[in-house]
Amino acid sequence: MIRKLMGCIREYKKPSLLAPLYVTLEVVMEVIIPIFMAKLIDDGIDGGDFHALITVGCALVVFVIMSLLFGILAGKYAAVASSGFAKNIRHDMFHKVQTYSFRNIDKFSASSIVTRMTTDVQNLQNAYQMLVRVALRAPIMLIFSLIMAFLLNARLALIFLAIMPILGVGLYFIMTKVHPIFKRVFRTYDKLNGVVQENIHGIRVVKSFVREDYEKKKFGTISQEIYKDFVKAEKRITLTNPLMMFCIYSAIILISWFGARLIVSDSMTTGELMSMMTYAMQILGSFMMLSMIFVMIIMSRASAERIVEILDEESDINNPQNASDTVADGSVEFENVNFSYSGQMDKCCLKNISIKIPAGSTVGVLGGTGSGKSSLVQLIPRLYDTTTGSVKVGGRNVREYNLDVLRQEVAMVLQKNVLFSGTIKENLRWGNENATDEEMIHACKLACAHDFIMSFPKGYDTYIEQGGANVSGGQKQRLCIARALLKKPKILILDDSTSAVDTHTDAMIRKAFMEEIPGTTKLIIAQRIHSIQDADFTIVLDGGIITGIGTHEELLQNNEIYREIYEAQQKGSVPQ
Repeated sequence: MIRKLMGCIREYKKPSLLAPLYVTLEVVMEVIIPIFMAKLIDDGIDGGDFHALITVGCALVVFVIMSLLFGILAGKYAAVASSGFAKNIRHDMFHKVQTYSFRNIDKFSASSIVTRMTTDVQNLQNAYQMLVRVALRAPIMLIFSLIMAFLLNARLALIFLAIMPILGVGLYFIMTKVHPIFKRVFRTYDKLNGVVQENIHGIRVVKSFVREDYEKKKFGTISQEIYKDFVKAEKRITLTNPLMMFCIYSAIILISWFGARLIVSDSMTTGELMSMMTYAMQILGSFMMLSMIFVMIIMSRASAERIVEILDEESDINNPQNASDTVADGSVEFENVNFSYSGQMDKCCLKNISIKIPAGSTVGVLGGTGSGKSSLVQLIPRLYDTTTGSVKVGGRNVREYNLDVLRQEVAMVLQKNVLFSGTIKENLRWGNENATDEEMIHACKLACAHDFIMSFPKGYDTYIEQGGANVSGGQKQRLCIARALLKKPKILILDDSTSAVDTHTDAMIRKAFMEEIPGTTKLIIAQRIHSIQDADFTIVLDGGIITGIGTHEELLQNNEIYREIYEAQQKGSVPQ
C-alpha cells in the first residue's frame, strides 16, 4: 500500500525532501537555543559578565531568526508537497476509473468513488503534510533533546526514559481501538453521498410525490450514524490529551524536585535547570505531536486502504496483445452466448444466445422488462464480456479488437440518456470532436432535432444544464441520437431511445435511417412494435432466452409473446 501511494509523489519529490531538511535545521536551532540560554543565565546574569551577556544574547537572536526562517520554508515546501501529492492521487484515481469496465464500476458505487476521491484524498493530504513536517520534527526533536538532556545531566534525563513507555503503550492502545471505527465511518460516508446524489438527481420526482420528509428522514438516519461513530471515536481519541498532560506534569514535577536538590548541593546550576526544563517541554511536546500524528494516521490509514482499492482494481476488460485496429463491417454474430453479471452460470440473464446479423441490417429487439434486451446489446461494444460463448463483429471476436477502435465503430444511445453541462455543439462533438457545423446540422436533421434546436434563441450555442435538465425527454433523446450519428459508426444501437418522442417523429427518424445510413447495422430496442415493424427481422426475448426471430408478419403468426404485445398495443393498452 505504501509503495503504491509513494508512486503518486512523482514531480513533488524535491519539495518532499526539502520540507524535512528545513524541519531538521529548525529543530537543530531550537535544540541549541536552551544551551545558550543556560550560558546567558549562568555567565551573563549570575556571573555579571556584560561581554558574555551581549555576545550570547546576539547569538540567541541569530538562532531564533534562523529557526523562524527554517520553519517558514519547511511549512511552504510541506504545503506544496502535500497538495501535489493529493493532486496526483486524484489524477491517478480518475484515470484508473476511466479504464474500468461496467462490472468494475458496479463493484464500487458511484457515491463511494466520489467519497474516496474527495474526503479520503483530503485525509491523506493532511496526513502527508503532517508526515513530511510534523512527523519528522517530532522524532528528531525527541532524539536531539534527549541527547542534550543526557549531556546536561544524565540522572535527571532518566526521568524521560521512565515516562516514555507509559505514553507509548497508552497511545498504541488508543490507536488500536479507534481505527475500526473510522473504517466504518467512511463506509457510512459512502451511503450518505449516495443518498444526496440520488436525492438531487431525482429532485423533481421527490417534489412531485411530496416525499421531502421521507428523504430528510433517510438522510438524517445515515447522518446520525456518522455522528454516533465520530462521537465514539473522538471520545477515545480525547484520552490522548489527559495521558499527555499526566506525563508532562509528572516529568516537570520530578525534574523540579530533583533539580532543586541538585542546585542546593551545587551539583547543578540554575541555568542548567532552566535548560533541562526547556528540554523537558520539547521532549514531551514531541510526544504531544506524535499523539496528533497517531490520530491522523488512524484516520488516514482507513482512507489510504480505500484509495489503494481503487488504484489496485484491474479492469476485467482489456486490450489483447496484437489487437486488431480495423473493423471490417457491421455484421454481428452471437455464438452460444451465456451471460451473468455475477459471473455465476446459475444466475445467467442471457442463455444460449445464437444470432447472425448481416451488415447493414435493421434489427428489432423486443421483450418484457428484465428479458435481457439491454444486456444483449451491451456485449457488442464490450461494455461487458460474455460469461461463455463469443460475440463477433465484422467476423472477428470482439475480444480481439482494440477497445477504442471497436467502440468507435459502435455507437450506442443508452436507455438512460445523458447530456453534459455545456452547449449543444459541445455535447454533439462527443460523437466527433472535429465535426463541422454542417455535419452537426445534418446529424441533427436525421435525428429530427434541428428544428427544435433552431427554436432556441442561441440555436446550437444554447447551454445545456447538467443532465439536460432544461430540455424535454424527447429532445434529450434526439440530441443523443444525433451525437451517436456523428461517429459515423458501422453499428448503431438504440436502447429504447425513442420512447419519449411521438410516433410521427419516431417514424421520421426511422425513415431517415433507412435512406441516409443504409450501410450501418441498426439494432433497435423498443417497447412499441410500430417502431420495429419495418425491421429486416426482430428478436423476441423472454427471460434471457430467444423465443422467436423473424419479420413482423412471421412473428405475428408464430410467436405468442409478439402477438400479445401487438394486439394489446393495437387496442391502446400496454400488457402487464
